[in-house]
Amino acid sequence: MKRVFTLLSLVLLMVAVATPHRAEAKSPKSASIITVKDGQFMRDGKPYYFVGTNFWYGAILGSEGEGGNRERLCKELDFMKANGIDNLRILIGGEGEDGLLGKIEPNLQTEPGVYNDAVLEGLDYLMMELGKRNMTAVLYFNNAWEWSGGYTQYVAWANETPVLVPRVDGWFSYNTFAGEFVRNERAKEIFYDHVRFIVSRTNRYTGIKYIDDPAIFSWQISNEPRAFSSKEQDNKEAFAEWIESSAKLIRELDPNHMISTGSEGFYGCEWDMELCERIHAIDEISYINCHVWPYNWKWMRGDHMQEDLAKSCENTEEYINMHLELGEKIAKPVVVEEFGMPRDNMDFRKQSPVTCRDVYYTFVFDLIVESKREGGVFAGCNFWSWGGYAQTNVEDHEYWAKGDDYTGDPAQEQQGLNSIFVEDKSTMKIIRKTNKRLGNL
Repeated sequence: MKRVFTLLSLVLLMVAVATPHRAEAKSPKSASIITVKDGQFMRDGKPYYFVGTNFWYGAILGSEGEGGNRERLCKELDFMKANGIDNLRILIGGEGEDGLLGKIEPNLQTEPGVYNDAVLEGLDYLMMELGKRNMTAVLYFNNAWEWSGGYTQYVAWANETPVLVPRVDGWFSYNTFAGEFVRNERAKEIFYDHVRFIVSRTNRYTGIKYIDDPAIFSWQISNEPRAFSSKEQDNKEAFAEWIESSAKLIRELDPNHMISTGSEGFYGCEWDMELCERIHAIDEISYINCHVWPYNWKWMRGDHMQEDLAKSCENTEEYINMHLELGEKIAKPVVVEEFGMPRDNMDFRKQSPVTCRDVYYTFVFDLIVESKREGGVFAGCNFWSWGGYAQTNVEDHEYWAKGDDYTGDPAQEQQGLNSIFVEDKSTMKIIRKTNKRLGNL
């Protein structure tokens, strides 16, 4: 799918979003599990295209323990549902000890095989509430990055050594340490045990086995899994083998749900499109993932956002098209499950403008609308990330501190950097309008 981008053709939508209504409860059993057929997602017998979001902290919010706020969770879900956002990408991890710099709390798995039951209960509660609203979740097990433990925590457990923190130990040391994960058999076995534990669960509130729950869109192996090596072929081979082994394990446990990688695509495969194709062509992998980050990838300068916006959109379309070509080749849908844009001038305050973000979101969303019209493989996206009703304290401190509301920005990033709040009415108007065009409202 090719399209010529003209910046002046993008009209900014700056009117208030309609007031959300309370979602009508539905039985999870009234919905069917979403599948793939002929390169398209099928939901209740019809092709399904969507604009969803990242809501990594959903299970924590559903807890009655530390960090939990069920009243806010239900309010957030109602607001999202009222705006057509029915696909949420959620973390089912959080490994290791609390108190580390730039790391979320509380953790789900405090030691290998030792779980915080309050967070598990929060996950069950979240899945129940999603089912009531006919919403779905992409549930990811692991993380290549430090903000939830992930790769380096598994390596530290396996080697019985301290975990590395990038802002303390440096990125070179972190990358080397993280790169060991795909080669460390003990670290991978601890991870596989985590997968077995979660997939085999039965929801304590609904009595539904997770393998039978239509509120699960897909199981996802990791957030942005990487080989962490562009030179060592052995690491790429170990990475591909780990993705395949993980996918086969999930399929053995669950014959029903889709499985996805969580990959950034070309960038996350060490700039190797052959590796990207290899991991997404695995039989057990249901669809293709890619992420797009114009600011993080230096397509856009923080002090020249307006000037760099057109080029960022052009690069974004070129990057997405690489993965659409792969989707057409192997007959699998493509989901851009992470993309984001900071607030104008890198201002983290909620009242600051989001002019560039609105243009960028409109650009990406129009590609999906066009794909649906053509019956294409670009099937969905999850913007990063959902801040919703969260209150921030960026005037006092930019980074998350214990006791703060959870926003879409994890603890290692400035709060408000990429989050979408209910106060962002122009952005919500664009999201709502797009989901209406996609038939999700």
